[in-house]
Amino acid sequence: MDKQETLALLRAVASHEIAPEQAMLTLKQAPFADIDYAKIDLHRGLRQGVPEVIYGAGKTAEQIIGIVQAMQANGQNRILITRISPEKADALSAVCAFQYHAAGQIGLIGGMPEPGGHGSIVIATGGTSDQPVAEEAAFTAEALGNRVIRLYDVGVSGLHRLLAHTDEIMSASVIIAVAGMEGALASVVGGLADCPVIAVPTSIGYGAAFGGVSALLSMLNSCASGVSVVNIDNGFGAGYQASQINHIGGTNENTLS
Repeated sequence: MDKQETLALLRAVASHEIAPEQAMLTLKQAPFADIDYAKIDLHRGLRQGVPEVIYGAGKTAEQIIGIVQAMQANGQNRILITRISPEKADALSAVCAFQYHAAGQIGLIGGMPEPGGHGSIVIATGGTSDQPVAEEAAFTAEALGNRVIRLYDVGVSGLHRLLAHTDEIMSASVIIAVAGMEGALASVVGGLADCPVIAVPTSIGYGAAFGGVSALLSMLNSCASGVSVVNIDNGFGAGYQASQINHIGGTNENTLS
C-alpha cells in the first residue's frame, strides 16, 4: 500500500464508507514478507511513495519470480525490475505479463502509467554509447509516471547538436545528463537550464577514463550551479530522483502500486 492508497483508505473511514475496524485490518499487514532468501519491504510505498523495486543482478530467475509473486500476493500490481538479463526476462515472461526493455536491461509488470508531474524530464547523452544507462533512467522515469524527452548523441565534441534543442532544455522540469569520457555534458547543460540537472557519469571511455571515474570527478567539480551527481552508470537512481523532483508539491497516483 502506498501513500495515495493509505490516504484514500483514511478518507473512506472519515466518510463512513468503511468501518474503522476494517481499515485497521488493512493497515496491520506485515511490514515485510520473509521468503527465506529475501525480506520484501511492504511498507516502502507508504514511507517513500514508491514501493520496493527489484534489483535483478545477482539474483536467479527463480528468486526474482518468487519476489514478484510475493509482492503481487500483497497487493503490488506494478513492479519495476532493474538490471535484468534477457535470459531472466524470458523466464519471468513465461509466468507473468512482463514488459522488457532490452536497451536498458529493465522491465515492468503491470503496464506503464499515464504521465503526470509538473513537466517533462529531458534525458541527454554525450554519445550513442551512453544510451544503455540513459534508457535505464528513461524507463524508470516513465514507470514512475513522467513524460520523458530523449536527446541522444548531443555531446560537447559537436556542441551545435545540443544547441539545436535549447527549447526542450529550457522548458524541462528536470534534466538528466548522461556522459562518459570527460563528462563535460553536465556542465554545459547546467549552464543552459534553469531547472535541476542530474549528472550520470558512465563507464564509457578509454583507459584514462578509469571506468567512469574521470567523468564522475569532472561532474562533481562542475562549475554550473544546480548540478547533482549520482554514481557511475546509475541510470535508475537518476530516473528515480528526477521523478521525485518532478512531483514535488503534488500527488502522483500513477506510480508503482
